[in-house]
Amino acid sequence: MGAAFSAPVLRGSGRDLDTLGNLARFLGRFFPPDLSVLPRTLAGLAETLQIALLATLFAAALSLPLALAGARTVSPPILTVPARLALNAVRTLPSLIWALLAVAVVGANPLAGVVGLTFYSMGYLGKFFADAFESVDLRVAAGLRALGAHPVQAFQYGLWPQARPLVWSQVLWMLEYNVRSAAIVGYVGAGGIGVQLYQYQEYYQWDRFATVLLLILVLVTALDLAGEQLRARLTRRTVSAALAA
Repeated sequence: MGAAFSAPVLRGSGRDLDTLGNLARFLGRFFPPDLSVLPRTLAGLAETLQIALLATLFAAALSLPLALAGARTVSPPILTVPARLALNAVRTLPSLIWALLAVAVVGANPLAGVVGLTFYSMGYLGKFFADAFESVDLRVAAGLRALGAHPVQAFQYGLWPQARPLVWSQVLWMLEYNVRSAAIVGYVGAGGIGVQLYQYQEYYQWDRFATVLLLILVLVTALDLAGEQLRARLTRRTVSAALAA
């Protein structure tokens, strides 16, 4: 039913175009990549990674209290409803729109990329964290509270150890995503490698464009491999702790 409803958007322009030929000619302009821009591209890539790291760090810190307020098994409805609405509102705007708003406020610079991606990431990490807290067994935290533990202690020793692997896994996923997003927000002046992508696209320098894309691929692949190793390490620690208990 949904596919039938969506089918009309598959219609083309109606003109007789050599689609495959056009695609082959376009892709031919990408190769071989122009490696003369490698030093500049590496500098832009480093800035992109810095933007993504800071945005993910700030978003994770800001999302944690929102997630606790939005977790239905942890907080009362008077907190969960507004917290969930706030997180939904933040996720309504795509990263590029958040970057545009940030550029309008702080100017066209890398700070705008950090601000825009921080707000964008908060919406997703807040929801992911809230779902993680809702999925854990609350009996340990409840038992600590019954013994007179402070709510912070009940969270630290009863709730957080169970949710931690999920939380860190989601933070790593957000970092990988933000590296790709930080490459795009440069199109609106928010710093990073996207500034170069925009310039090369404007002047049809597709061989230089290809160099940037290749380095982004290398960086994202490296982050993905590092994330897999860290997730595996966290899982082993969690299993060891559970067996020891």
